[in-house]
Amino acid sequence: MSASPDRAVRADAVDGIVAAWRDELPEVAGLPLELAKRAGRLAALIDVVTVAELDRLGRTKAEYEVLARLRAVGEPYRCKPHDLSSSLLLSSGGTTNVLHRLTAAGLVLREADPADRRSVWVRLTPAGVTAAEKVVLAVNQAQSALLARLPEDTARRLADLLRDVLASLDPGGVRPPWRPGP
Repeated sequence: MSASPDRAVRADAVDGIVAAWRDELPEVAGLPLELAKRAGRLAALIDVVTVAELDRLGRTKAEYEVLARLRAVGEPYRCKPHDLSSSLLLSSGGTTNVLHRLTAAGLVLREADPADRRSVWVRLTPAGVTAAEKVVLAVNQAQSALLARLPEDTARRLADLLRDVLASLDPGGVRPPWRPGP
């Protein structure tokens, strides 16, 4: 990896991993390994502060994702369970379990779809809107505190580069995990 002339390259934990593979199995010690390990470590660091905040608030990550998704769609804060499962990459069974917990807590309601008797809507209750906003703001604050250690221009460049990466690798947006073909 080369750095711009005015910027020194700082070593990180991934450099040690790549160096070890370079000694043991050189063909895996390339850019794909660096990208995968760095993306994974960044996701793990963000996950640590996210889960710590969710634990403090008594919420699971899946509950957070459902509450946040329902709040983000705007009024009347509702989605079909299938759409929640698809957009959050949760199984239908996992989504059902989360919805049962959130319903029992009085944060969501299931409402019959008048246009399709076989279908239901999941909607935030007023208490659910409040809970969703509280958890989203708290998680955002925790993530912001972690990422504040980055210079703002670095964070902006990284966000733009990650957008380019995801637009190339996942052009359709959220979809089920990739599986190798036959």
